[in-house]
Amino acid sequence: MRASATAHSGYVIGQVDSRVFGSFVEHLGRAVYTGIYEPDHPSADANGMRQDVIDLVRELDVPIVRYPGGNFVSAYYWEDGIGPVDERPTRLDLAWHSSESNAVGIHEFADWADAAGTEMMLAVNLGSRGLDPARNFLEYVNHPGGSYWSDLRKKNGRDEPWNVKMWCLGNEMDGPWQTGQKTADEYGRIAFETAKAMRAYDKSLELVVCGSSTPTMPTYPQWEATVLDHTYDVVDFISLHMYFKNHAADTATYLAEAARLDDYIGTVAGIIQFIKAKKRSKRDVYISFDEWNVWYHSEEQDKKVLEGNSGWPEAPALLEDIYNFEDVLQVGCILNTFIRRADVVKVACLAQLVNVIAPIMTVEGGPAWRQTTFWPFLFASKYARGLAFDLAVDCPGYATDAFADVPYLDVAAVKSDVDGALTVFIVSRHETETIDFTLSLEGFGDRQIIEDKVIAGHDLRATNGPDGEPVAPMDGAGATVGAGRLAVSVPPLSYRMIRLGA
Repeated sequence: MRASATAHSGYVIGQVDSRVFGSFVEHLGRAVYTGIYEPDHPSADANGMRQDVIDLVRELDVPIVRYPGGNFVSAYYWEDGIGPVDERPTRLDLAWHSSESNAVGIHEFADWADAAGTEMMLAVNLGSRGLDPARNFLEYVNHPGGSYWSDLRKKNGRDEPWNVKMWCLGNEMDGPWQTGQKTADEYGRIAFETAKAMRAYDKSLELVVCGSSTPTMPTYPQWEATVLDHTYDVVDFISLHMYFKNHAADTATYLAEAARLDDYIGTVAGIIQFIKAKKRSKRDVYISFDEWNVWYHSEEQDKKVLEGNSGWPEAPALLEDIYNFEDVLQVGCILNTFIRRADVVKVACLAQLVNVIAPIMTVEGGPAWRQTTFWPFLFASKYARGLAFDLAVDCPGYATDAFADVPYLDVAAVKSDVDGALTVFIVSRHETETIDFTLSLEGFGDRQIIEDKVIAGHDLRATNGPDGEPVAPMDGAGATVGAGRLAVSVPPLSYRMIRLGA
């Protein structure tokens, strides 16, 4: 089978914002406790944070991390996480039916973020709370001093403000599972007033308003239109969330789900343009896809805790999906979709970062290790920051119940801002055939292969674990560049990353 594509240096989609490779840490399961924070661990630093986890986060080069939720934030009192740790209250978290000690709060998380080389993206509670706690939190975090909340921060040991620029106005407020669920009008009003108050403090803040929790919500896409009608002039992003499942063990249908993601992004991009035109606005609002991942492997085992049959445990093992080789291909397709939508998707957060549906896992008191999905995220984070190109792809495809023509090859290309290399990301959905793929390079000058990595040949259910990481990239072979053309044989069900230097 053959496929071809053309990359032209003049056909630019847009700049891939580095924050597309962001992530998420929620007070959920073992994401915080025995995830990033484990004071008794052999690698723990002076703040009780696991250095082995910090090292892996730095390896991924995650530019921004959303915190502290997620569903958790919709009943969260941020004030519980400040002051002497031994005086902080333990609260019952309704979202995940767990006990929250508040041993980690804004101070501890900010220190961790600094050690991990990432910025904070903070969420405020617009579920059970509202405008006043949000503006107080902003003052505590960002004001230099001379006010009640900023002076309290200084009293609690942090003299300089953190100057956090990106703030989420609640989380998934359309969801019936959410503490304080609201209608689109109710949420639009409180989000507008909260944003207005936060901007009264600092007009340069970047604010994210809640879009739909999933494109299957009955209120989608009217939710986006209504919420943006209220908030368009005071926000910078609208958030979208989507998770990917393969309960039917149908690989072809599962790997076609990126087409649904693309439709979701396209629909909301159209709504943004509609509201912009309706308001005669000169402002642009973009998409923050601040929750996405594969999530289904752990659903059955989580029921006992989430249904309340385990009481109120502290940091129970929840959402600990163990990813397989098939999930590598899915994550590769998702990341390629974000690259191809670089004109409108400017932020994205892999949900989550450690232990909870995460690329990094830990053993309490033991090692940290890389899940299979660590690798496509790593390659995109390292090499997809730059200009994304609109490729003309000619490739045979297949049909599913939902989509008439899903190409066997999923391809994206980015020219690096750092070294000018053109990186090509290729996922093969074909289950049996090798595809001979050629990419014509127009306007890029002479190129040579400087790196070629492939993940292929594994059983679809193959996984990594604390005792070994067999699903990992290997050096690719057989690719050639000449006469302005890249030629490569792409094996069935594979992920490949090829970098072409000048």
